[in-house]
Amino acid sequence: MADNVINLNRFRKKKARTEKAKQADINRVRHGRTQAEKDRELAERARETRLLEGKRLESPDDGDA
Repeated sequence: MADNVINLNRFRKKKARTEKAKQADINRVRHGRTQAEKDRELAERARETRLLEGKRLESPDDGDA
């Protein structure tokens, strides 16, 4: 009978960790983006910045003169 002693604190903490891990997996699927999506968005932002900078009427260095 002494073999079946369970530390309830350890059991409770282990159960909480597994529940958090399950929720984290669900959140990764629900809210996560692939690396390709992140790279595509970064490239699009860089492209938009280049296009906007190319349409400036004066360069940032000419502001002092």
